[in-house]
Amino acid sequence: MTQVPESLTGIALLHNPRYNKSTAFTEEERDCYHLHGLLPASISTQGRQIERILENIRRKAYDIERYVFLSALQSRNERLFYRLLIDHVEEMLPLVYTPTVGQACQEFAHIFRETRGFYVTLQDKGRIYDILGNWPEADVRLIVITDGERILGLGDLGANGMGIPIGKLSLYSAFAGIPPEQCLPVMLDVGTNNETLRNDPLYLGLRRPRLGGADYLALVDEFVDAVQRRYPKALIQFEDFLTPNAYGLLNRYRKRVRCFNDDIQGTAAVALAGILAACRRVEKNFQDLTVLFLGAGSAATGMADLLQVAFMRCGLSEQAARQRLWFVDIDGLLVASRTDLAPHNRPFAHDAEPASFLEAINRLRPDVLIGASGAPNTFTEPVIRAMAAHQDLPIIFALSNPTSRAECTAESAYQWSDGRALFASGSPFAPVSMDGQTFYPGQGNNAYIFPGIGLGALVAAAETLSDDLFLTAAQALADSVSDQQLARGSVYPPLAELREVSVRIAIRVAERVYRERQLPIPDTLPEVIREAMFDPSY
Repeated sequence: MTQVPESLTGIALLHNPRYNKSTAFTEEERDCYHLHGLLPASISTQGRQIERILENIRRKAYDIERYVFLSALQSRNERLFYRLLIDHVEEMLPLVYTPTVGQACQEFAHIFRETRGFYVTLQDKGRIYDILGNWPEADVRLIVITDGERILGLGDLGANGMGIPIGKLSLYSAFAGIPPEQCLPVMLDVGTNNETLRNDPLYLGLRRPRLGGADYLALVDEFVDAVQRRYPKALIQFEDFLTPNAYGLLNRYRKRVRCFNDDIQGTAAVALAGILAACRRVEKNFQDLTVLFLGAGSAATGMADLLQVAFMRCGLSEQAARQRLWFVDIDGLLVASRTDLAPHNRPFAHDAEPASFLEAINRLRPDVLIGASGAPNTFTEPVIRAMAAHQDLPIIFALSNPTSRAECTAESAYQWSDGRALFASGSPFAPVSMDGQTFYPGQGNNAYIFPGIGLGALVAAAETLSDDLFLTAAQALADSVSDQQLARGSVYPPLAELREVSVRIAIRVAERVYRERQLPIPDTLPEVIREAMFDPSY
């Protein structure tokens, strides 16, 4: 039960999203808070309010309208919004986050209603610590920040990218129970190279080309330093930065700041979890797998980095681990003779002959094919059939978001593999019926990982986040997949279990943090974690 401040009464209470219960205020509360005459006579339960919300959502014609409706609900009744998201996760998650959030970011300036989150611009250089004092909460624990340069697979959306931190933090509160008032979405607005946006009269960001180089780094340094001073308990999550900046910033801060990059490390942990679960179905040892990536950006190389660590934990040498990880980009197989590779790609460029995507599949015969390219429909029928020709149960992950950017659909993967593929995607696909069998494709959604990582790291007061925390989280997620779910074709647990899965991951992550810090693990850790979680019930 959330305690309403004594000074908050009447219409001000009904306009306060944290404490507002609207028609659910009881007669006693209406007396106490001077609400009589301000509400209809009938007193609703939270469950009845959710019935009304669902009726309104389901009558809308487009998902973007549902997104706007849910955003308005969050702004007027926080607890009802989160109760709805938790209890109806399979229906609401695609509306609050991928795939709808992609369209919401593209149209952000056009659907803008009221401000949410914090904007730091290059014009704030030298005063970021001071302006953070304008934020109304003093105890911020979780910050999600983007500069909007690589939003999902949609490219540079500038300040419109604020939809991503807002959406991510709503998932932290729903599934990890981080109190909403401890969450801070941040847009680092350094301009945009998207001329269409700059010429849009409704665009809300800076109308200038992107800042880069030393000036860009200095601004991020100032922000990170200001956070350390203003919110010393905060965890910073970097989100949707262009690959060079994503890696550059992660490597710049990860050894001294409580931070991580979800596109690099969170995506990697989700992919690793799906592979570990799939190993049980294909009856192969993880360390014997060969993995081929389509795409060589931060998401793909982040997955490879973590998979390499996981292979090495299984006893492989660094070189042997890398030999199990191969990449194809727009110019073909990444081989050592190429001169156009970025620093984060070079460790995975092998001494081999150049090859096209399909030639690479037929040469390497990978057990696992992972798409992180942002290029839709690139897992063509010849590609899927080649995978199926070499593997009895090919593991095929089309992870690019939103749905419009997926490398293939679930239906295509199952049809072209004659129903043998173990398929997962970044955005949701409906079950597929084929030859009397129904397949339930898994969704490799980072929402399985980052809430539990954040909760566990915060509860155990992690000083930094090591690779082993993400390995631990991946194994915890894989362990949450039942044999029955694997038999139905899913390598991830049902989304309806997200909050409980987050708790399991948080417990394992916190235990790992305590071991890394050489501290005793509290006997009551599971209870401590559950008690720390925000409960949106009235």
